[in-house]
Amino acid sequence: MKPRIMILTAGFGEGHNAAAHHLNAAFNLGAVRASARTFDVFALTTPRLNAFLSRGYIKLINHAPNVWSAFYAWLDRSNIFPGALSLMPRECRTLAELILREKPSAICATYPVYAFMVERLVQQGRIPAVPFYNIVTDSISINSLWWRAHCKAWFVPNVDSAEVLHDAGIRPESVRAYGFPTPAYIPEHPELAPPALRPASTANAPRVLYIINSGTRGAELTAQLLLKETDWEITCTVGRDHALRQRLEKLAQGRQRPARILGWTDQIPHLLLTHHVVISKAGGATTQEAIAARCPMIVNQIVPGQEEGNYELLRRHGIGALAETPEAVVTACRKAFGAGGAVWHTWRNALERISQPEAAALIADHVLREFIAPPSAPVFP
Repeated sequence: MKPRIMILTAGFGEGHNAAAHHLNAAFNLGAVRASARTFDVFALTTPRLNAFLSRGYIKLINHAPNVWSAFYAWLDRSNIFPGALSLMPRECRTLAELILREKPSAICATYPVYAFMVERLVQQGRIPAVPFYNIVTDSISINSLWWRAHCKAWFVPNVDSAEVLHDAGIRPESVRAYGFPTPAYIPEHPELAPPALRPASTANAPRVLYIINSGTRGAELTAQLLLKETDWEITCTVGRDHALRQRLEKLAQGRQRPARILGWTDQIPHLLLTHHVVISKAGGATTQEAIAARCPMIVNQIVPGQEEGNYELLRRHGIGALAETPEAVVTACRKAFGAGGAVWHTWRNALERISQPEAAALIADHVLREFIAPPSAPVFP
């Protein structure tokens, strides 16, 4: 019988769900010989409250980032967990019921609170011990919640993040810097990557992807300035802002170079593969998927807390730029593409050294190869 893998996620930030989704796909590949299912315990237990809190989280990070930064820092210092689990009896009950029903061979979590919940449930004798692994979705500025509860192992996005856990006292052999789980087709289709920029080439125009996130400052002006540039191909994704999409489509009409204005899309990884540069806030999933796709990133917004580490990773390795105004975004693009793309080539070469597009498959393979109890000694009767 195939090993059963339970993946736990939560809808607070893009990175948790993206990592869970791609990891699920990797486990369920025929060659991996496993059966994986993904659950959001918070959404299952109190769906309306969870949706309200998720919307509140988005509003908080967009409109009161300093408040979120202070709360994030407090969580990092505080010993509120595992005591705070007393405030989540229904969520803990739901999780215990899921584990007893699904009988997983292993549990992988892309959200740090689950490690505390599972640890408490095991201590209370409500579930048997199950190998548990944290899939860390943050880089460098990693909240201590990720490592304060017991885990069999931690999978982190990069070596820089592994060093953070080592400094916190986690044994090096328990930390694997395999990368952030991204879609399997990123390493499978290198032919989708745009051609290298060359001097005096009119057929090889730079392709610019602008991902407009909710709450992004100066988003419309940034898009307007990009669409005024005559030498670049432009793609803008505007999410569910239909009015903004209509206004930008009017501006894009009649451009000599192609321009696409997209609404909500699940094709961001594919777009990253096919563009020379991406402009976006330093969200966990976007930053890591850009690295996997080897698409240099111009960061136009950083949410204090976990996103600071995402940009710090790019800065340390000389990839992309920070441009926090519309004018600065355009200037950064011009600098990247000038002189035959000399700066862009530097960024791209730096990405080659840290990109790990096969992370999901590596994590799945490692869990199944080394951590699953053999059939002769099952975790569940």
